[in-house]
Amino acid sequence: MYRQLHNIIHRRTAWVFALRTNAAALIALVIAFALNLQQPQWAMMTVFIVSQPIAGMVISKGLFRLTGTLVGAIAAIAITAATRDAQWAFVATIAFWVAACTFAASMLRNPESYGAALAGYTAVIIALPAFGQPQLLSEFAIARCTEIMLGIICAGIASRFFLPQLARAALVDGLEKCISDLARYTSAALSGTDPGQLKGGQRKLIADMQALSAMRAHARLEAPSLITHGRQSRHTIGNLMSCLSIVNVLIAHPASPDSTWRYLRASLKEVLDAMAGELGTLEQWFARIEMIEGKINALRAKTWDSDPIGMMARLTLLGEFLESLKATLQGLHALRSRSQTIKGDRKSPTLVIYRDSRMASINAVRAAIATTLMTSYWMATKHADAAAAAIIVAVVCSLFASMPNPLQTSFGFFKGTLIAVPFAFVVSQLVLPHFPGLFWFSVFVIPILVPAAFLMADQRRVGPATAFAINFIVFLKPHETMVFAPRMFIESSLSVLGGILIGLVVFLVVLPRRPHAAVSGMMQALRTDIVRLCRRDRVPNASAFESLAYDRINQLTPQLRNMKGPDERIMDDALASITLGLEIIRLRQILGQEGTDAAISGPVSKSLSELARMISLRAEDDRSITSFIAATRSRAAEISGPAAASPSASQASASMRLLAILIEDHPTLVSGGDARST
Repeated sequence: MYRQLHNIIHRRTAWVFALRTNAAALIALVIAFALNLQQPQWAMMTVFIVSQPIAGMVISKGLFRLTGTLVGAIAAIAITAATRDAQWAFVATIAFWVAACTFAASMLRNPESYGAALAGYTAVIIALPAFGQPQLLSEFAIARCTEIMLGIICAGIASRFFLPQLARAALVDGLEKCISDLARYTSAALSGTDPGQLKGGQRKLIADMQALSAMRAHARLEAPSLITHGRQSRHTIGNLMSCLSIVNVLIAHPASPDSTWRYLRASLKEVLDAMAGELGTLEQWFARIEMIEGKINALRAKTWDSDPIGMMARLTLLGEFLESLKATLQGLHALRSRSQTIKGDRKSPTLVIYRDSRMASINAVRAAIATTLMTSYWMATKHADAAAAAIIVAVVCSLFASMPNPLQTSFGFFKGTLIAVPFAFVVSQLVLPHFPGLFWFSVFVIPILVPAAFLMADQRRVGPATAFAINFIVFLKPHETMVFAPRMFIESSLSVLGGILIGLVVFLVVLPRRPHAAVSGMMQALRTDIVRLCRRDRVPNASAFESLAYDRINQLTPQLRNMKGPDERIMDDALASITLGLEIIRLRQILGQEGTDAAISGPVSKSLSELARMISLRAEDDRSITSFIAATRSRAAEISGPAAASPSASQASASMRLLAILIEDHPTLVSGGDARST
């Protein structure tokens, strides 16, 4: 029943989006006709480019598209003025500019990434046709900026005021769903569900949390009043990550057979099961969480006969989980009520994203080579279709470079473009020349674009559907008077399709992306983070480490899908590295406390130093790993001896035991070998 209701709501939202997008596109075209703009299709096409089901996404994409267009136009004027008629200086400069913008786009995330890529290829769009005709350059630049601005304004107004789906509402709904999924996942973990069966829920939570981080940026641009909600959403997402991390640490700790622990776990599971079903009003959950926290505090004062160190560690982790869960609910409450403050005094978490400078450099070199070759070919031939192909190559190599699978994305774009060709030919060459006027244009064009926009609202088909809609308009070249010119249509269509195919070949041949290398690089980055945590003097920021690690894992997931026979061990190692890192941070916090006993600091420092050295040297000798595990366990027992009464000693002993368990279960975290294992 729930799935059927969800599908009905999704279809309704998709149809609203489709009708809204087409209405905005038609209005933009009419205004472009009225203003007598050079290429009115740019205004109509821009509406489809920036349109998204959620208003905040339209505004953010439109804002960065406008910024990228303006920057690209200024760059085109500057490059042309600096190089004048020097052909090869022009080629080298424009290629360098595209490479720099591609590098920036690869280091950023949407919508900033989109704006950076656009600044690169907009310079090509404006400068290439105007080369050798400087009197046309400013005219081209002003025309493109005006047409694009018109499309952005029409799309933005339509998305915000015509049956809008707001980013703030999507953010709140997404947070509620994530909290329910987290409660369901934690309940299953506390029930002793096999870790292998928990992996699917774990990965979904990671992906959903990263999507919420992106939605946060869109919501802030939706309305000035929502800018102040940046802290609330960051706070809530950060604490969601902390909750997931703590659950994973709890799973790693062996469960206690003690009946008191089982009763406490059952009490929490009852609350989580109810929370997974229906969140409703949040006040009820605060009261129930505080009741369990009271039980935990009472149990901490109890003397345990069996495994006191392990029990204290579990109680501490459970207390931290409840504190993070309560902070998450408080953040959700603030977003629901549009409050400017969050209850409690917890510091707002830091959210960090993964920036792969190596891959960004490869993308930049690839874009520079492709742009150089295509613009050089155009310089040699001076054929108009060669200029169009060069522009498309720059677009493909820059815009799709930062995608998880640029080759697959480019092929989807080619497929949508290819399907658009016959539709555009029939409408533009066989129908509209005989039925002039806006009325007939709407009769024959809108029935084609409405289903395309409907499919754009589906994440599974958004790439080819968007390519179809955009290039259908490009091939159509709408003007107030349509003419029969099949040869020109075929030549322009072939140049676009050829440019996309050349872009595909570039991704295949020029520094091709190898999933094995990308996976090894990301796993090595996770290991490097562990080494830094072990060696740095000041206490690390746990939320910054968590968010960066989760972002890396989210980037790792599509790479594993692209590999033949993806190895589950790699993902297990990646997730285990977060648990390992958090325990290292816990140990560093103990070392950073004033008056820490030397009986604690000495063994802890020695184990952290040995772990950092083993990972740095990529130790593959089983004996050295076994020796480290045995030594760490021995030191944990040593700490829990004379200083057992100290809470710091109990926590340090438990964390060191967990370090030994994690390295024993995941030895390749030390030895590496990610590419070899696949």
